[in-house]
Amino acid sequence: MRLPTIVGVAGGLVLTLVAPAAAQLAGSHTLGDYGVQAGSQPGPGFYDIVFYYRYATDTIKDADGNTVDPLPGTPPSTEVTGIANFLYVVTKATIGGAHYGAMVVLPWVNGTIEAPAFALSERTGTRFGDLMVRPFELGWHAKQADVTTGFEFYLPTGRYERGGSDNVGKGMVTFEPYVGTTLFFDQKRSVSVATTAFWQINGDKKDTSTRVGQILTLEGGVGKSVMGGGVSVGIAYYAEWKITEDRLGEFVLPGGTPIDVELPDKHRVWAFGPEVTLPIATASRLFALVNVRYLWETRVRVKTQGDTLVVTATLPIPSTKLK
Repeated sequence: MRLPTIVGVAGGLVLTLVAPAAAQLAGSHTLGDYGVQAGSQPGPGFYDIVFYYRYATDTIKDADGNTVDPLPGTPPSTEVTGIANFLYVVTKATIGGAHYGAMVVLPWVNGTIEAPAFALSERTGTRFGDLMVRPFELGWHAKQADVTTGFEFYLPTGRYERGGSDNVGKGMVTFEPYVGTTLFFDQKRSVSVATTAFWQINGDKKDTSTRVGQILTLEGGVGKSVMGGGVSVGIAYYAEWKITEDRLGEFVLPGGTPIDVELPDKHRVWAFGPEVTLPIATASRLFALVNVRYLWETRVRVKTQGDTLVVTATLPIPSTKLK
C-alpha cells in the first residue's frame, strides 16, 4: 500500500543542507509501501487497511555517494511518521478477465527536522496530508502468476506553503500509472517473487513554476507462505531513480535576463529488509492480516539515507470465513 507525501520533510532537509547543484525534490510515492507479492490483487471484497509508516535518517549522500556533513560531529536528522486509512474495494465484475478495483487513502502525517549545525529544530505537528485516489485497477490471476495494472492521483490537500517549515503536503498534483506481477514457483503458490513498477509524473508546485522530475519506483520481494497463505516470510525491497531533472523555475539575473534553472543530478536509492505477515483469526474466521517490514537504504545518491518501518493491518469487511 502507499501513503502519500510523508517524505516531503526529508526532501526539504536535503534542499536546506545540500548545495543547490546536488539538491533534489521529493516525489509523492512513499517508498516501502509494497513488498512480498506486490503484484497481486486481493480477492473480491471490501478492505479497511490501517497503515503506519516511520522513516528516520541522519545521513545525506551527494552525487558521488559521499556523506554530506555541514559541521563535523553534528549531523542533521529527520523523522517522519504517518498513519493512514485505506478504503479498498475489489469487485466481482471483470474486464477482460481481470477484477476491477479502486482505492482512496486518507493520510495523517507528522514530521520532525533537527539540524544541530544550524541550531534548527522544527516539528510539523500531526496534520492531514495529500489525498491519494486510485480510480482504476485491474487484477488478473493465473495458476502461476498474478498481474495488476492501474493508475492513481495524489491531490494537494495537505498543508504546503512555499518555503514553509511545517509542510506535510507536496503542493502539486501527481499522476502515477503502475504495473506489477507476482510469479509463483510451485503448484501451491507458496514460493513467490514480485515486482511492481510505478511512474510518477508531477505537476508544478503551488504558486511556483517548480516541478519535480519524473520518477521510476520499483517495489517487491521474494517470499514463502504457509497455512494457505495466511502466514508468510520474506525479503522486501524498493528501488527508485529520478529520470528527468528537477525544474526550480524561472529566475531573473541582474540586468533583467530570465533563466530557467534545472538541477542536473538525479537521486537514486535501493533498500532491502525482512517482511512477515501473520493472521488474526479464530478456527473459522479471518479478522485481519498484519504485515511488518523493515528496510535499510543503501547505494543512495543525492538523497537522505535511512531506515523505513511499515506496519499494516488489513481487515476484510465483513470478516472472511476460513475453509
